[in-house]
Amino acid sequence: MALKEIIRLDGVSYGYYGKIPAISEISLSVAESGMSGIIGANGSGKSTLLRMICGLLEPDKGKVFFKGKEVSEKTLKEKDFLRYFRERVGYVFQDPDVQLFCPTALDELLYGPLQLGLSEEEARERASGVMEMLGIAGLKDRPPYMLSGGEKKRVALGSVLTMNPEVLLLDEPTVGLDPRTQCLLVELILSLNDSGKTIVIATHDLSLVEELQLRVAVLSEEHRIEAEGSARDILGDEALLLKVNLIHEHLHCHPSTALHKHPHFLYHRH
Repeated sequence: MALKEIIRLDGVSYGYYGKIPAISEISLSVAESGMSGIIGANGSGKSTLLRMICGLLEPDKGKVFFKGKEVSEKTLKEKDFLRYFRERVGYVFQDPDVQLFCPTALDELLYGPLQLGLSEEEARERASGVMEMLGIAGLKDRPPYMLSGGEKKRVALGSVLTMNPEVLLLDEPTVGLDPRTQCLLVELILSLNDSGKTIVIATHDLSLVEELQLRVAVLSEEHRIEAEGSARDILGDEALLLKVNLIHEHLHCHPSTALHKHPHFLYHRH
């Protein structure tokens, strides 16, 4: 049975300042309750694509749809649709400093639910549950500038999870995290997906793609979709990964052999 579509991009293109290409002719479908990955080298357009999906950027060409309704500057001016969309699609920035602005970590988690009209009691109940789940309850009274990079990431994620979105967009979620926190993040993502949430991750971390077994769209350095497929098929295609600059080759000198090259593509296992 075909999976139900929740997000669709039809021929989307975008350029910064009208002349610096970021994404070009992207058509993409995201399955409801699935886990999808957008992978590519730095500068390939991954972050731009996520911002397009969540309505922070308007495409120069093409259209973005959420549950069959176009997401555009015009439709996001409709009060009912704006609320409907913002309640259901949450975006976690790559750099948490862009996202965090409240006096304390607790205030960050309360802000979204209160903006949605929840009572303070309901908002605090949600914030408390999310903080326990993320292991950040002890940080609730700290201002963001007193948090480590990993702590900021978890607070930023928590501020989105308290909104209880149907779709979670994660931009390079493992950047700056220590190995233990990365493992906790993987377990959390799997748990959220098991609960029915749609997960879309932009990353160049191939080990994350492998661990989560994402359905993958590969962006080229020309800002186009180079390939789509399962994690197994994409990660097994060495020529493709070399072409889009996600793996590279080194020259090594060994005592008994001439110089030769081979790809480096390492995963960690639990």
